[in-house]
Amino acid sequence: MAEANPKAHVVLLPSPGIGHLTPLATLAKRLVLNHDLSATIITFSDLSSGIQQSLLSSLPNGVTSVSLPSIPLDDLPTNTHIVTRLSIMISRSVPFMRETLLTLQKTRRIVAYIIDHFGGETLSLASELGIPRYIFCTTNFFYLSFLLNLPSLYHDNHNPNQLLFLPGCTPLHPKDYSRSAIDKNSEVFAWMLRHSKHHDQVDGMMVNSFEAMEGGPAKFLKERGNGKPPVFSIGPLTCDSSSDTSQAESGLCLQWLDKQPYRSVLFIAFGSGGTLSFKQTKEMALGLEMSGHRFLWVVRKPVDADASSAYFNHRHGKNNPLGFLPDGFVERMKEKGMVVPSWAPQEEILTHDAIGGFLSHCGWNSTLESIVNGVPMITWPLYSEQPMNAVMLVEGAKVALRPTVMNNDQVVGKEAVADVVKDLMEGEGGKDVRRRMHELKEAAMKAIGADGSSNKALAQMVNKWKTLVFN
Repeated sequence: MAEANPKAHVVLLPSPGIGHLTPLATLAKRLVLNHDLSATIITFSDLSSGIQQSLLSSLPNGVTSVSLPSIPLDDLPTNTHIVTRLSIMISRSVPFMRETLLTLQKTRRIVAYIIDHFGGETLSLASELGIPRYIFCTTNFFYLSFLLNLPSLYHDNHNPNQLLFLPGCTPLHPKDYSRSAIDKNSEVFAWMLRHSKHHDQVDGMMVNSFEAMEGGPAKFLKERGNGKPPVFSIGPLTCDSSSDTSQAESGLCLQWLDKQPYRSVLFIAFGSGGTLSFKQTKEMALGLEMSGHRFLWVVRKPVDADASSAYFNHRHGKNNPLGFLPDGFVERMKEKGMVVPSWAPQEEILTHDAIGGFLSHCGWNSTLESIVNGVPMITWPLYSEQPMNAVMLVEGAKVALRPTVMNNDQVVGKEAVADVVKDLMEGEGGKDVRRRMHELKEAAMKAIGADGSSNKALAQMVNKWKTLVFN
C-alpha cells in the first residue's frame, strides 16, 4: 500500500440528506482542525443540493469529499416510508462503496470508518478491508437506547398501547414514537431492527450529546459491558454559520432581525425535510397573528400526505412560496413578522440577540443549535425520532414548552398556537424554560471545552486511531 499521505485518515459515510451530512461534516472538521487527522466524506449524488455543496466547500483543506453514482430507486412506490427509502438507498450503494474504499486505501492509512444509524449495510466492507468501524449517533442517547432495545421489544411482545420504559429515560407514551417503529409486521420495523443489530458489530459508538443533558441513558449505555462496543459522548457538535448558503437571503433575514428588540422574535422552522399540512399552516399563521408577538417563519408549501415530503425535494414549494398563507396575512404582519420561503440561515439566526424563542420540529441538529445558543423552545415534532426528542426536551431537560393539544393526529388550533407562543415569550412557563436552557447551555459549553468530558472522549478515540498508523 502506497503511503502518499501518512496522516491517520478517517472515512465518513452520512446517510442521504443534509440533516445527516451536517453532523458528520462537523465531526470531520473537528478531527482535522483539532486533532491533525485527514478525512474523506462520501456523499450521495442523488440528493446533492446547493446547501450541501456550500457545506462541503466550507470545510478545511484536510477534508475531501467523494460523491457516489446515482442510486436508482424508481422501482419504489412514491409513498415508501423515509426509513425504508434511505435504507434501500444505502444497501444498493454497497458495490460503489467497495470501489471507493479500495481506491482511498491505496493512498491513505484509514484508521476509522464512521457511519450513522442507517449505514450498517456497509460495515462488512470495512471489516473485509481491515478498517476499524464506528457509528456516530447523530441523534442522542434517548434514541440510541430505543434503537438498541428494539430486539428486546420484539421478543417481549411490547404492547404498543402501553407506556414504554427504557433504561434511564423518560417514559414514552404511544403517541411519542412511530407505531411503524414497533409494528412487527411493518417494513420500517424490519429495517430498524436490522439497523439496531448493526450497532453491536462496531468497535465503538459516538453520540452527539453530553452527559449533563442525558445522565440516565448515558450512564446505562456506557456501563452495558458484556462485550458491547464502548459508547462515547462527544457532543454537542453543531455546524457553524460559515456553511450557510445564499448571502442575499441571509442578509435580508439578519437585517430585519437587527431592527427588532432584544429577545422579542420567535423563530419558526421545521428543518431540512419538514412540512405542515394546509390546515395546520393556516392555523399556525392565524395563531402567530393572535399572539401579538414578533416572528421569523421559514415556510414551505404545505403537504397533507407526508410531513417528511420535503426531505427528498429541497426545492419544494419555491415557485409559489406565500400563496398558501391566509389572505392578507403577509401584509397585515409586515411590521411584526417576516415570512421566508423554504430556507433561512438558521445558525446565524439562533445566535442573534433579537431571538427569544424557537418553535422547532425537534430535529437533533436544530435542538443542539438551540441549546448552544441558550434559546428556549416550543416543540413541534413531525416525524421520525422527533416526538421522542420533544419528550426529552419538555419532560426531561425541561427546556421547552409544547402546545396543549399537540399530538400526532390533530391539528393544533390557532388559539393553542397563540397560547404557547405567549407563554414562551412573556409567561411564567417561558421564564422557567429560559432559565433552565441557560443552565444547559453552560453545561454544553463545559462539555466541549478544553477539559470537558466530550472533548476528552473524542481525544481518547483519536489517540487510539493514531497508534494504528505506526502498527
